[in-house]
Amino acid sequence: MSGIFETLSQYLSFSFVRYALVAGTLISLCSSLLGVTLVLRRFSYIGDGLSHVAFGTLSFAAVFGLTNNMLLVLPVTTACAVFILCGGNKRKIKGDAAIAMISVGALAIGYLMMNIFKPSSNLSGDVCTTLFGSTSILTLKKHEVILCIVLSISVVALFTLFHNRIFAITFDESFAKATGVKTDLYNVIVAVITGVVIVLAMNLVGTLLISALIIFPAMSAMRIFKSFKLVTIFSAVISTSCAVFGMLVSILAGTPVGSTIVAIDIAAFFIATLIGKYKTN
Repeated sequence: MSGIFETLSQYLSFSFVRYALVAGTLISLCSSLLGVTLVLRRFSYIGDGLSHVAFGTLSFAAVFGLTNNMLLVLPVTTACAVFILCGGNKRKIKGDAAIAMISVGALAIGYLMMNIFKPSSNLSGDVCTTLFGSTSILTLKKHEVILCIVLSISVVALFTLFHNRIFAITFDESFAKATGVKTDLYNVIVAVITGVVIVLAMNLVGTLLISALIIFPAMSAMRIFKSFKLVTIFSAVISTSCAVFGMLVSILAGTPVGSTIVAIDIAAFFIATLIGKYKTN
């Protein structure tokens, strides 16, 4: 046991490991706050759909040689989130169909672009890193961590400031609109938060595993608690704990960061399910 702590202390002396822990904790916190709302609104799959949009946009950024791909990925992903979450019944293409079409289309076009123009000599490695995260969280630069901190604080501030309104549109949007709540505005706010979280989470778990960060902590909390407030708080605790533990295990065992975090999230879900069954008996 002492050997493990000595190894961890050695790794923590490196700045890139500290950067990863800070960014990973903040990303998991934002994902958990958003996850409760999306799961309750039956938009659990939106994380997967928007992550594919982000992948497609990253492909375009790589093809055109953009040094700062965030300038393209963030607005495009956020715009798609607004399109999916804010259309309501006004669109002919409903939420689940819109997610599926955007998801598959962006993934296919992005991969096609990368194969045609080959922006890198290691195409398979780049695609794998983008899809599954690999060790991208361990290669963050200081300015990227600062950007992650600023965006994460903005997400938490928006969620905290408009918590009651988000609660209202989550459970009964029609009633909230009838009582004078500006549902369109708060749907846009949720959509913007969704886009930001998806882009941030790409560095942590990759595009294919983003939904796990959104779904598992929220579902785990719902197994034990019933109130919106307690579910949100416990979801944040589970998500951040699993993220930190997953990154430490990944560093020590040499396993992929994203997959390790998701595996621990799955284990936490089964533990929460058992606790929930024990509470009801």
